[in-house]
Amino acid sequence: MMDRSGIISGSCRRAAFAPEAHLTLSLPCLVAALGLGLLASVAGAQTPPPVGQAVPLAAQTPPVVSAKPLVVLDAWVRATPGADIAAAYMTLRNAGATSITVTGVESPMAGHAMIHETKVESGQSKMRPHEQLVVAPGATVKLEPGGLHVMMHDLKRPLTVGEKVPLVIQLSGGGTVQATATVRPLSAE
Repeated sequence: MMDRSGIISGSCRRAAFAPEAHLTLSLPCLVAALGLGLLASVAGAQTPPPVGQAVPLAAQTPPVVSAKPLVVLDAWVRATPGADIAAAYMTLRNAGATSITVTGVESPMAGHAMIHETKVESGQSKMRPHEQLVVAPGATVKLEPGGLHVMMHDLKRPLTVGEKVPLVIQLSGGGTVQATATVRPLSAE
């Protein structure tokens, strides 16, 4: 029970912490404990600001937790025996409502990685760096043999078929997306 000061009396406190508390807590003690809990929750509740007083936006809306809108699918690396370079391929899907700009790629397996594009000009296949890659909302961009791909230079060691290669896709604004590419044989398409 509560005493006049509003504090639960000693007999209720002892009963509440006894091993068989669920059996010995009397109804008056239970009512007193529930009353204190209700008072504590009311005391902790925020009161609305006076009419006309501004409320910070952060106080008005709860934080939004969302998944990363750039999805990496079917990432793989072509094994290149005897070489210190390799090409990585994947499908990038923008599941978000705004464009996403890929600014680079890193891998702990390579000293340097960057997006390249292969184009056929005048019958010659030419490969050039592709500085930024913009993925429109709802769009899918394929990095595949004969087109866009990630060139990994200065490999730390030879890659073996079946091995998993970590990739970090860098986005404008400083965000990143982690991906894992599986090493496939040189003949893979």
